[in-house]
Amino acid sequence: MTVEIVIATGNKGKLKEINEVILPLGYTGVAQKTLNVPEPEETGLTFVENALIKARNAARITGRPALADDSGLEVDALNGQPGIYSSRYAGVNANDSDNVAKLIDALSDLPEKKRLARFQCVMVYLRHAEDPTPLICQGTWEGYIALEPEGDNGFGYDPVFFVPSEGCVAAELSSEQKNALSHRGQALKVLMTQLVKHS
Repeated sequence: MTVEIVIATGNKGKLKEINEVILPLGYTGVAQKTLNVPEPEETGLTFVENALIKARNAARITGRPALADDSGLEVDALNGQPGIYSSRYAGVNANDSDNVAKLIDALSDLPEKKRLARFQCVMVYLRHAEDPTPLICQGTWEGYIALEPEGDNGFGYDPVFFVPSEGCVAAELSSEQKNALSHRGQALKVLMTQLVKHS
């Protein structure tokens, strides 16, 4: 029997990646949008706080278990920015291209070794809105920022996130490669292991 979990995101790329990992384990992620769940205001100051806000909102409105991720890019030369503001780095209504362009502009004068960066992902699973012991897992993916976007597989900063072990940017990896390596894939695998133990 497949267990349905509300995925507290409006991001189609995230929903696809999450489902690719959880489907083989007997779980199906349902987009919160299809259940008429409005996106809450992300007022937290950390990835953990924002993920909890999103998961609790989805669980409360639907009455179902909910999974939320809050993730972003940290760039050392920018003191950890854009961080929790990654999706709106170039402004509230910015798209991926706007954010990437602003990032490249901010780092364009720096050599490669000064453009170190990492993706962070925090996953939160709530059995119900008042769950006092949410499952919280984190994944980190190290790399650096390239100054020329490449590839067309992925979203967000994937076209400029260079993965040294693979010799290419994240947007040039296959979905299978990305899920095996990425911050989201790492956090999800830990979360699913915990979920199996607690179910």
